[in-house]
Amino acid sequence: MTKFMKILEITNYTKGGCGVGMRVLGEAKLLAERGHNITIFSTNREKGSEMVCPSYEEEEGVVIRRFSAVKLGGDSYMHWDFTKEAIKLNPDIIIAHAYRHLHTTQALKIARKLCCKIFLVTHAPFGRESSRTSLQNLIVRSYDILFRKKLNKFDKIITITRWEQKYLKALSVKEHKIEYIPNGVPDEFFKQIYPIKKLSKVIYVGRIAPIKQLQTVILACKELYTELEIIGPAEQSYLKELRKLVEEKKMKNVKIIDKRYTRKEQIEWLDSSGIFILPSKSEGMPQTLVEAMARGKIVIGSDNEGNKELIKDSKNGFLFKNGSAEDLANCLNKVSSLTKKQLDLISSKARKTAEQFRWSNIIKKLEITISR
Repeated sequence: MTKFMKILEITNYTKGGCGVGMRVLGEAKLLAERGHNITIFSTNREKGSEMVCPSYEEEEGVVIRRFSAVKLGGDSYMHWDFTKEAIKLNPDIIIAHAYRHLHTTQALKIARKLCCKIFLVTHAPFGRESSRTSLQNLIVRSYDILFRKKLNKFDKIITITRWEQKYLKALSVKEHKIEYIPNGVPDEFFKQIYPIKKLSKVIYVGRIAPIKQLQTVILACKELYTELEIIGPAEQSYLKELRKLVEEKKMKNVKIIDKRYTRKEQIEWLDSSGIFILPSKSEGMPQTLVEAMARGKIVIGSDNEGNKELIKDSKNGFLFKNGSAEDLANCLNKVSSLTKKQLDLISSKARKTAEQFRWSNIIKKLEITISR
């Protein structure tokens, strides 16, 4: 590809433990590396905290501009105005991240005014009714009714999972408009893989938030006296709940570490254990799960849509009943009974699954899609 483009990426967060923000930063840096002019617009908020971020930064050839925002509900639903700055930037392409957000609507209006291409990356917001209040579900349904006619105005609707496509078709999105481009995994996760060790230790590395249902893992490990480490940036009220649970159950085998980590630290922690568990109530494309698979871990996940798309039960990992500590404990017992040959085969298949998500491959597909 010889044509270099000026690209504007728009997302709510570029700081904090935000999966959408990680996708945006990952693809933006790789597109910049390939010679494109990349700017990211986001709010000046850090996800999971009250911190205010710098209004301007540059990272690896990517310009990041941040704007003041007003929260309208939940953790990510916000109003922030970037219209004047986007028009002044005059990009060739706009990539708006996360369906059902006001910045998506704003981006579509800007693209019409500039007559530039616009792409929507949905980030799997569907099928999450159980994690919302009745009022929030009413708002979601109302938004879909009002906005569904505008979806086909995007040049492409990019999904990060395959399971989202049925929801988009139900919203009358034309099939040729839908493109599957998942989140990518950096090449570092595939280097120098070590043999599986220490099945007696279970690890979770990722955002510590209620939707992750980490109490399920704690209760499962209580019955088995299994060593458990939970590491990641935490929502403080939920962190208190988990620590209180550990204290009440008198579990000296559990460590909960509230920490923002580097990629190197994440890989070292993953390598310290043989088993990675993702017990979330719901997931879009679970990034940390793919990263654990890339390291050859024995992965165990709750049977939500996102985990089920990646884990083929008893083949490249294991699934347990969502929210059931008992079923998770049974699953851990099953893993502990496997032979080394069986574990090595599952580990190998997990790595093979993760290979399709290498950023170096994903970025080529994205570049081709937005340049057509």
